[in-house]
Amino acid sequence: MKVGCFALVDPFSTLDHQLERVAGLGFKYADVTDNHPGGILGREFGFTATASLDDNPQDVAELFARYGLTPTSVCAHANLLDPSSPARYATTEITKAVRLAAGMGVQDVITTEGDPKSAWGHRLSWEEKVFIVAEKLYEPIRLAQSYGVRILLEPHGILTDSIAGIQAIMDRLGNPENLGVNMDTGNSWLGGADPVEMAKAFRDRIYHIHWKDLPADWEPLRGTMYGCGFSPIALGEGVIDIKGVYDVLKDAPHVQYSTLEVGGDANVLKSYAYLKVLGAE
Repeated sequence: MKVGCFALVDPFSTLDHQLERVAGLGFKYADVTDNHPGGILGREFGFTATASLDDNPQDVAELFARYGLTPTSVCAHANLLDPSSPARYATTEITKAVRLAAGMGVQDVITTEGDPKSAWGHRLSWEEKVFIVAEKLYEPIRLAQSYGVRILLEPHGILTDSIAGIQAIMDRLGNPENLGVNMDTGNSWLGGADPVEMAKAFRDRIYHIHWKDLPADWEPLRGTMYGCGFSPIALGEGVIDIKGVYDVLKDAPHVQYSTLEVGGDANVLKSYAYLKVLGAE
């Protein structure tokens, strides 16, 4: 299992700066972590680490290669529970992420439903939540099949932070072969699931892993907060059974790449060392 780093190491800096920092920490792999459709002021004026979903994919691939990095996934975390709107990152953006990934030679696009921001989204029943997420993913999954790309569901919302929710989305979509799971150890725990049990449940459908550990003082948030950007501590220093998840997935049939989502250089390097002791590269 190969370990990379998410490309948001420093705030208020560009993507090429992030990739240089990731390579400088000794990594060979990274995600397209943040992205946007069209243009964005922050990139043009040098304070946002984002790729455009409308970029020439080869330009993005060459930017990674400039720093000796292999891109392992394109993140397309979305808001799928609120009503469709041009202002919301959803089906259109996931579709563009599929095309970007295909053009870069990247096989995995990672998405999730996110937290609803509207009263309408919060009033949805469980069955309605499953339906609306599946409906918004149906065409991106069909397009991804055409390009040889997988779409991976990440625990990062009221549905996907549970084994039952992920399975319900997969079932509603007919369990297509190119729909899998990006295991996130921190998000699954924070949402109230047992990460080891989730890893076991989807072992044959997991293609990528995001590694996070969380401290004991986050326990009161479990089941009320659905996902966090990164871990404030190193792997092995918190309450999540990282070794247990690793032991389940170290020989999983499809896992090749994983990503550290850990804040702070010292914590990143400690986490990398922790995984290498377990057997990762």
